[in-house]
Amino acid sequence: MNDYRPFAMLALLFALLLSACSGASERGDPPLKGARVGGPFTLVNQDGQTVRDSDFKGKYRIVYFGYTYCPDVCPVDMQALGQGLKMFEKTDAARAAKVQPIFISVDPERDTPAVIKEFVANFHPRFIGLTGTPEQLAASAKEFGVYFARSGDPAAKDYLVDHTNIALLMGPEGEPIAMLPHDKGPGAVAAELQRWVE
Repeated sequence: MNDYRPFAMLALLFALLLSACSGASERGDPPLKGARVGGPFTLVNQDGQTVRDSDFKGKYRIVYFGYTYCPDVCPVDMQALGQGLKMFEKTDAARAAKVQPIFISVDPERDTPAVIKEFVANFHPRFIGLTGTPEQLAASAKEFGVYFARSGDPAAKDYLVDHTNIALLMGPEGEPIAMLPHDKGPGAVAAELQRWVE
């Protein structure tokens, strides 16, 4: 498997530099404006249907890479994202309807469509879960600057997957806007959505 750590670290460093240089007004330019993050993908959703990045054209997208067997980090992050979107829906349902939350697996061996369907349903009714072949997921992760690698005994069934745990807000044309602060809780996620979704 290719090692995407250097790429992911450079992408995050670039994003942070852009964030520090964002405009002087309250809104300013999006922190990730101009960053080379995101790209085309073809994956399979939780209903077994083929999904392409172009299917989300016109929608803002919350994109999070993780895996359903993640013991702690992914469920906490997903909960913050789902609750943050629900908070945004309560304050501005029309704008919130423009946001599509997307979970992309980094564990194709275990994350079948059925497993992902059960997982994403726990966090928001509109969450779409995507999986695919190892090659498809590796290509998607690379496009988004996400590192992942299986850790521990490769023959074990209860293996873990090390991965970058960032949540990206992408715009209606698939352009990167900002990293969502899911580590600061649902309120911070809702505030960032309120700031950038038009």
